[in-house]
Amino acid sequence: MNPTNSYNIRVYALIVENGNVLITDEFRMNRLITKFPGGGLEFGEGLIECIQRECIEELGQAVEVINHFYTTDFFITSAFNEKQQLISIYYLAKTIEPLKIKISKTLFDFEKIDGAQSFRWQAIPTLTENDFTFAIDKKVAMLLKSEFA
Repeated sequence: MNPTNSYNIRVYALIVENGNVLITDEFRMNRLITKFPGGGLEFGEGLIECIQRECIEELGQAVEVINHFYTTDFFITSAFNEKQQLISIYYLAKTIEPLKIKISKTLFDFEKIDGAQSFRWQAIPTLTENDFTFAIDKKVAMLLKSEFA
């Protein structure tokens, strides 16, 4: 049961290499989603611990956090629970070793089963808000594009 008026804290990695940023396409709760790698903060976990865990879960490897990039500065409810206020925190990060995951060239390069996921590199200069599903990711994409212009 989710309490009313609670917070949902999410932590994401902005992995940038050669002018590209790593993004993930996913199929969750019967929805196609495009976002940055990362996920939910667990109780008792620090922000850096969270991004490390999420990257190990999603990418199969650890990352080095470089620095904080952005924290949600506007009110938004969770897309999956309207009783939760969403707070998302983004860190610039880099992989410690070369990525070992499959990198796709096409959107949603998977069978549509819950939990399916694929990864793509997106050239930062070509990022648009329409490349992402969620409002905060849309804003971060534009901030990233501005930062790396």
